[in-house]
Amino acid sequence: MAENYQIRRFRAAGKGEPDYALGAAWLRGVGVGFYDERHKDEFVDKVMATYRADDRELTGAYQTGTVAAHSLPADIPVATFGTLRKELNIGYGRQLETQLITAVTVRGTHRRQGLLRRMMTEDLSASRADGLAMAALTASEASIYGRFGFGVATFERSIKVDTGPRFRVRHVPGGTVEIADRKVLLDLAPAVFDRVHRATPGSLVRQDAYRQRSSGTLGKDGAEDDAIRCALHYDAAGTVDGYVAYKFSGWDTKPHAMEIVDLVAATESGYLELWQFLGSMDLIQRVSWSEAPVEDPLVWALEDPRCIDSADHGDMLWLRVLDTAAALGARRYSADGTLVLGITDPLGLADGTFALTISGGEATVTDAPAGTAPELVLDVAELGSIYLGGVCPVTLTAAGRIAEHSPGAALKARLMFAVERAPHCLTHF
Repeated sequence: MAENYQIRRFRAAGKGEPDYALGAAWLRGVGVGFYDERHKDEFVDKVMATYRADDRELTGAYQTGTVAAHSLPADIPVATFGTLRKELNIGYGRQLETQLITAVTVRGTHRRQGLLRRMMTEDLSASRADGLAMAALTASEASIYGRFGFGVATFERSIKVDTGPRFRVRHVPGGTVEIADRKVLLDLAPAVFDRVHRATPGSLVRQDAYRQRSSGTLGKDGAEDDAIRCALHYDAAGTVDGYVAYKFSGWDTKPHAMEIVDLVAATESGYLELWQFLGSMDLIQRVSWSEAPVEDPLVWALEDPRCIDSADHGDMLWLRVLDTAAALGARRYSADGTLVLGITDPLGLADGTFALTISGGEATVTDAPAGTAPELVLDVAELGSIYLGGVCPVTLTAAGRIAEHSPGAALKARLMFAVERAPHCLTHF
């Protein structure tokens, strides 16, 4: 029952400030939801500092009545919800401010009380009212968020690369790779990633925690992770344009393996040369990476592509259009023409019939005149999926997710929504 819970929204506070304990208890609530070990104070301190750097808003649902004896105290929320705002690359270098939703949990003993729906719908409505056209999240369970209008927009895969004798990259290096102290990434990683972000559709500006994790400054429970190693790629002029942070799996692991913590390269040559470095390490027979792109140049650069064992191909970034006209109008398109879209929205935020007219790649979006028949009818979740060009409208039509009322309209949408390169998001949140 709604009256049994109070929804509270607040910002993370610094240690010693009055609301610090509120944020620490909220973080414990997140840990309960994701089955984490209880974090040490040092970890909480560092996490709250990164939250302040990102200006995160923390939302919790708190019990208002008597809490059962011996259960978790009332200051630990039974449901959590976090948000921050970052720019999303929507193709051709264009940026769209996006509401990022994270740390969504509902304690198992308090489900089916409408807490997730209440927090989600209130946040989406407030973001729309605040002028945002897009929201995004990553989903631990794929079946939850479609009903709120989110659609899968980018994908990633986990790979294990055999770096034994078969590993040979067909590429003549134009730069160099050098091993560096891991802590140089505190300063270097954001600038390198910014170049990658501006060139990659689907990329999100990273949170402050990324540079700390990649550099080993923010390890498990707040302690520094001395196992992380770092290598930098220098272009022909000596400028750092890529890096890899990686960890050794230990001598007890067979075959001996390295795990990529973070791999970021602003140029295609830098990317391949970092892989050449990874494949040349003495005594290492395997390199694993859990965030590899689906469209990976490495596959085509290897003399033997079967060196790559790919698994766990899955969804990554989910998008939720909040304002259809604004979202469509912000993009640049790859083909000119006119397309009439009928958008349905279970929350009523982005529905309507819209005429999308593209000339010279630039969009004009208007409400279609009354009585105009849409060429394509799709839910706002499917609009989120095709928005970055990562999901094909023809495929969604074949699956019954898009209704095509004008022959060829799905193909026209495919050509229009295409972007300059395969979308990929290297930012988890």
